[in-house]
Amino acid sequence: MKILFLEPFYGGSHKAVADGFARYSRHQVDILSLAPRFWKWRMRGSALAFVRQVKDVRAYDLVLATDMVDVTDFKALAGPACPPVALYFHENQLSYPLEPGEKRDFHLGFTNIISALAADGVFFNSQFHKADFFSAAKRLIRKMPDLRPGWVLDEIRDKTLVLYPGIDPAPEPCGVPEAQPNALDRPLVIWNHRWEYDKNPKAFFTALDRLKHRGIAFYLAVMGERYDTVPQDFKGLEQRFDGELLVYGYQEQAEDYRTWLAKGSVVISTAIQENFGISVMEAVAHGCMPLLPNRLSYPELIPGPLKTDVIYRDDADLETRLEHVLVAPESYREKAALLSAHAAGFSWDHMAKKWDKFLHQTLRSGRSRN
Repeated sequence: MKILFLEPFYGGSHKAVADGFARYSRHQVDILSLAPRFWKWRMRGSALAFVRQVKDVRAYDLVLATDMVDVTDFKALAGPACPPVALYFHENQLSYPLEPGEKRDFHLGFTNIISALAADGVFFNSQFHKADFFSAAKRLIRKMPDLRPGWVLDEIRDKTLVLYPGIDPAPEPCGVPEAQPNALDRPLVIWNHRWEYDKNPKAFFTALDRLKHRGIAFYLAVMGERYDTVPQDFKGLEQRFDGELLVYGYQEQAEDYRTWLAKGSVVISTAIQENFGISVMEAVAHGCMPLLPNRLSYPELIPGPLKTDVIYRDDADLETRLEHVLVAPESYREKAALLSAHAAGFSWDHMAKKWDKFLHQTLRSGRSRN
């Protein structure tokens, strides 16, 4: 099978997923991409750009587009020769949290709804995201003054599945309790998320501030991608954590990034928006103990017996749990090893097989409708 992968925002987790699937799929996957900027304009215009870039859409068996592609535009412009189209949702514009003062553009949310209706198969990156999308779409449709197309959601739901993204596998299976301890003389706290408001950096750095002022020792690695607008919470960190900060900034080389993850003791998320959590699962696969909020996609990613060790209730609970990990990291080593083995199940060498299977099903169902 030949797959055309359309990614209009080729950066961060979007780029990681496109590259990972193309690398590990048993099928031929050709990526067409656009630079990761001007996301609203990508939703408006990426279909036009991609149609011009595709030399011969008939050469492909399936098109796999992500959520910033207007599938209706692409299919209409590609014409009758367009093969079946699968739509993968990293996020959606119906429920994505807004920055302070920002007003939601419901046209973009409707683009997501109509694209899902036009697609031959629809995939979400978590159960949470799937439920969140349908709940928000139902609310939007109810806002319509008349002609409310509730039937649209039933049609979309019938062709929708959850398909977790993959992660790059850790080079070695991560530790057992008897493994060599961290080479650093203090536990290393990992931040490997985007430097944006929806990752809630204020809560993260506030917890570290409070522990530092109480004399709790730790090191800090602040990684992740940054964009043009950086939240104020990241400014002045080099002075604020002058004795703790070992790395500050995006790691261009994947090997450098993995090296820091392998040195880490704990990875924390304080996010208010997360539909899967690739960066968290990468750190867990490398042996970091995760501390995650009781919201979003996180509860479904952690095995039941370990949820009570990983999932925190609120900011105060995070601070308490983090102190325990930093004071006695060795007591969490066995749990971190179990979680590392669990996270390995999300590696692309496993997940690509599921992607191949479900995309092939989309191909067959799309052909049967045509």
